[in-house]
Amino acid sequence: GAADSLYIVVVQVGASRFGLIVDRVFDTEEIVVKPVAPILRHITLFSGNTILGDGSVIMILDPNGIARVAGIGAGRTTADAGPAIVADAEDSDRKMALLLFKAGSDQAKAVPLSLVSRLESIARSSIEYSSGQPVTQYRGKIMPLVAMGDAVRGDDPASLQPVLVFADGTRVMGLMVDEIVDVREDQLKIELMTDQPGFLGTAVVGGRATDILDISFWLKSAFKDWFGNNPIGRPEPRTILVVEDSPFFRSLIIPALSSEGYTVTAVEHPLLALAMRDAGRVFDLILSDIEMPEMDGLTFAREVRAGGSWTKLPMLALTSRTSPTETQEGRAAGFDGYLSKFDREVLIAAVRSALSGDGLPRRPAAAKAGEGALS
Repeated sequence: GAADSLYIVVVQVGASRFGLIVDRVFDTEEIVVKPVAPILRHITLFSGNTILGDGSVIMILDPNGIARVAGIGAGRTTADAGPAIVADAEDSDRKMALLLFKAGSDQAKAVPLSLVSRLESIARSSIEYSSGQPVTQYRGKIMPLVAMGDAVRGDDPASLQPVLVFADGTRVMGLMVDEIVDVREDQLKIELMTDQPGFLGTAVVGGRATDILDISFWLKSAFKDWFGNNPIGRPEPRTILVVEDSPFFRSLIIPALSSEGYTVTAVEHPLLALAMRDAGRVFDLILSDIEMPEMDGLTFAREVRAGGSWTKLPMLALTSRTSPTETQEGRAAGFDGYLSKFDREVLIAAVRSALSGDGLPRRPAAAKAGEGALS
């Protein structure tokens, strides 16, 4: 029964995977992670804190700290973990994350999760109409809404409407559905093709026959020129190398950049990054942590600037320490900018500016000294 149900958050730290039992799951929310206060830094279970929209302060758990306290993965070497990592990588090649939902009927439907930018529940009262098409105000823009079947939650202004948000560059649209069901990793093997508009066919997902969306159909329902005919062609995605030893912060940075259309490669420490340079890998920008084992970010920056094919690449530092002295040390080592962890808007603005060659943006006067661009 419901009283016997458990909520388990599945966490992966390196090659180790464990479940964290929680009392309740409230929602997902984009946050700005602030460094842990000095008085709490000795408590390794936390990696930061944030302030929610209602003003409440919450602590951010550190999966690495939890694993250490629980003794998970203790004594396991990289060599021991190797086969598991390879197995996971091979399994990921065969499977993909699929978002399961219902819309218009009880028939299960799915779309690759990687295509979905956000999952939202919007108030029915916030849905307006423009030229007969439902729209809503979303993050400072008017977002067109497309309903699948009768997937609009009645006329009750207080009811919430589940929406799958898709974004590409400056365009954004919301697909209104009845219910978001689950996320499953499974093979996407379409076994029955269909002529039904908006669907590719039927596949077995989680043991059930599931209709697979043709997302291009629904995107063009919102914007007929979503995939526009650009005679010049769309530019190749810019590539970014992220050097960050914390899985927690990698899990924040990678989706933030990927959602903006960048191709992101992440490594755990600078030695792996330098090996990629020596192997001939090419990137447009490097984002690097400062405090890392084996080789810190300052030493890494000096190595990059010392020679090789990456000497001219823009480099941005991600750190919780942004005093004027530390910022100056970063500049001397070779970094073009210092960004505090983790402010999504500042990160995206700095990356765009660095890649455009316009220089790095200045933080507002109210920002802490040392944050933003190096001068």
